Amino acid sequence: MNLTFRLETPADYHAVEELTRDAFWKFWGEGFKICDEHLLVSKVRKVDAFVPELNFLAELDGKLVGHIIYSKSWIETESGQKIETLTFGPLTVSPEYHGKGIGQALMKHSFTEAKRLEYRAVLIFGHPNYYPQAGFKRASEFGITTPDGSSFDAFMVYLLYEGALDGIKGKYYIDPVYESLTQEEALEFDKRFPPKQPHRLTSINILLDQLEPEAAKSMQESGLKYLDEMTSRSHREILSLPGIDDKTIETIKKVLHEHNFPW
Repeated sequence: MNLTFRLETPADYHAVEELTRDAFWKFWGEGFKICDEHLLVSKVRKVDAFVPELNFLAELDGKLVGHIIYSKSWIETESGQKIETLTFGPLTVSPEYHGKGIGQALMKHSFTEAKRLEYRAVLIFGHPNYYPQAGFKRASEFGITTPDGSSFDAFMVYLLYEGALDGIKGKYYIDPVYESLTQEEALEFDKRFPPKQPHRLTSINILLDQLEPEAAKSMQESGLKYLDEMTSRSHREILSLPGIDDKTIETIKKVLHEHNFPW
């Protein structure tokens, strides 16, 4: 198999949006936000923060199997200085090619180009058990928080070169496009694609029924309602809850695996 990368062109737009829709469709369901990642891709391309030089496709033997899109972001220090950084998202891999290293390879390729373009670092909000495999570290380790001063394991940093953020601490900001999407707009945009049945979310009760009472209570009190939401929590965060031990973590992994949720 021959995996190659190239920049996206306008002729690719619809195919990329359809690929993104298919990859993220599992998050569509009652009680959860509708699938709007394909709309996000369309809107990011139109903002000033968009970085076309890092808008890459991955093709396997000529077939579109992945996409990554970048925009500029920044860290604002206590002194008011703005340090330019990058964020990406969505990072998309075709569902039929999950687990084959395509996402990791796409990131690595884009990181090499971002470094060549003299960017410092990439900051994201993503799967806290997946992205550390690509070299991401918790933002809290760098003294970087969200605008409201929060930090959590899903907020991560990748340094494009050693020492890139030495002496830089502060609050992190991304383009408003990431917080501008509405359900109404996403539903209207989705009419451009073939109809799909909504994904039915899997209740967290399926997991709670297999845990010891104290562990089940902790999971319930953490605010999780669906197995789908587990991808936003790291092993470390769950392990810090009362009543959760290594055996419980293994049970959680087993249940999630049975329902096709990578954790």
